[in-house]
Amino acid sequence: MSRYIIEEMKNKKRLKTETTSIFFVSKDQEPLLSKKNRKLLTDPMDDNNPITVQVLGICSALAITVQLKPALVMSISVMAVMAASNVIISLLRNLIPNRIRIIVQLVVVASMVILVDQILRAFAYDVSKELSIFIGLIITNCIVMGRLEAFALGNGVWKSFLDGVGNAAGYGFILILVAFFRELFGSGKLFGYQVIPESIYEMGYVNNGLMLLSPMALITVGLIIWIQRYRNRILIEKN
Repeated sequence: MSRYIIEEMKNKKRLKTETTSIFFVSKDQEPLLSKKNRKLLTDPMDDNNPITVQVLGICSALAITVQLKPALVMSISVMAVMAASNVIISLLRNLIPNRIRIIVQLVVVASMVILVDQILRAFAYDVSKELSIFIGLIITNCIVMGRLEAFALGNGVWKSFLDGVGNAAGYGFILILVAFFRELFGSGKLFGYQVIPESIYEMGYVNNGLMLLSPMALITVGLIIWIQRYRNRILIEKN
């Protein structure tokens, strides 16, 4: 009788262990692009955009959006830095002492920025020279440091990677959008190529030189914010 009870106890223990294992396996096997993970990519493009909603990274939006090419290169550079930095900080999150976490984050971001800068100097020197100090200023970009502190320190590698890519894409989208209108209406070109036909100029059209000045970048961003809040009234209530 006692042997039967012991066997029953062993079976119950084995069943409990298997149930627990199944539970954790199913939890770990969340799809890479589940609905929750997709939101990390899509939210920064609209409802939680770093520039138009969080009002971060405004300086670069004013300074490098005269032409599309530098805006595009800057967007790709920020994406590379944010994605790599988020992954590294996520991997090290359990090893970083709380007292020096900001220093560690700065070192990681600075290393990634130096690497990106050297790649640009090697393969796109003209653009690197045009962007000048703004590549280096990625180190102090509030968006980069903010996501490291708010997300990468508390989440896994894959989610941190998606968060970095998503926020950089949201930032880059606004940069490219502003640069598109400024270059098109300011010089009649896109990526340096003439877009507005000469026949339009012969009819009396003149490029708007005001679009090439920094204040117009701020006005353009303001118009984008206005349109975004007009479409999504929830953003007005949040602020």
